[in-house]
Amino acid sequence: MRILLTGGAGFIGSALVRELLSRGDEVLVVDKLTYAGVEASLSEVADHPRFHFLKADIGDAVAMAGAFRDFRPDRVAHLAAETHVDRSIDGPAVFIQTNVVGAQVLLDQALTYWRGLSGSAREAFRFLHVSTDEVFGSLGAEGRFNETTPYDPRSPYSASKAASDHLVRAWGHTFGLPVVISNCSNNYGPRQFPEKLIPTLILKALAGEPLPIYGDGSNVRDWLHVDDHARALRLMLERAEPGRTYCVGGDAERTNLQVAAAVCAALDKLKPRPDGRPHAEAITLVEDRPGHDRRYAIDAGKIRAELGWRPEASFEQGVARTVAWYLANRDWWASLVDSAGLSRLGLAERP
Repeated sequence: MRILLTGGAGFIGSALVRELLSRGDEVLVVDKLTYAGVEASLSEVADHPRFHFLKADIGDAVAMAGAFRDFRPDRVAHLAAETHVDRSIDGPAVFIQTNVVGAQVLLDQALTYWRGLSGSAREAFRFLHVSTDEVFGSLGAEGRFNETTPYDPRSPYSASKAASDHLVRAWGHTFGLPVVISNCSNNYGPRQFPEKLIPTLILKALAGEPLPIYGDGSNVRDWLHVDDHARALRLMLERAEPGRTYCVGGDAERTNLQVAAAVCAALDKLKPRPDGRPHAEAITLVEDRPGHDRRYAIDAGKIRAELGWRPEASFEQGVARTVAWYLANRDWWASLVDSAGLSRLGLAERP
């Protein structure tokens, strides 16, 4: 396949690039290279003969029209997005611009391109939109999200992704564009930007700083290794029928305190503290995130049944491999920490 992949210098996007190239596909990455678009995440494939890169904004209609015209993709995988809840609390506008307006521009250009196709190329074309389980809101102690769960976004980030999901469905229903939507649970793994929970814990532990956990630490997320997610997305690109939605989860519910404990256990084995004390002693409860959703969990039964996908990495194995990667790849993350820091975001009051 020839795949136009937006946001390919990001965490999940770069994992999908590696997965697709390993399967023999040709990939054009379109990425604006904002703070979370890390070119180094693509360094190992930069010289691959089937890899191409275009630095561009998905909201630039002229640039997107040119990308479709010149690359002639068989599929689109749309992953470009602003994703950090705390940043969306401090500055919602950029989330609306990228996640909503950018999605609309990309949909328009994909529709124009698709309408110009004919025969088997038109029949095979797909627009895969990668979203989040956060669009569904917060769960109680029981139940899991699935493809029919009503939308109930609670943060500027999740509201912007919910809006983009609705736009994708509208372009499918109104214009006939063959769209597919994926809603995934929390991803983790190598090359995740340092502001997210697991890399924050790893890097603060290495710096000898307290390990911050919001509120009482009992918020629950379903954790999905990024490589398992990339395999799921590849299957959707290959085999999903137009109009399908798939929820993708790792079947690994953990409280934030359990996540911190797993990270600390891995660090105790791989990078003990100089004083010999357990890393978990540094876990510190801090002021909660405003509007912090209590629990997310995914029922991935549909993608298991229809596409034969299932997660391969257990959470503890995946965390251990993730910690080992950050220990071995200081060059990847050191400059990011120096430029962005690991300071707390999401406490600014809106007018």
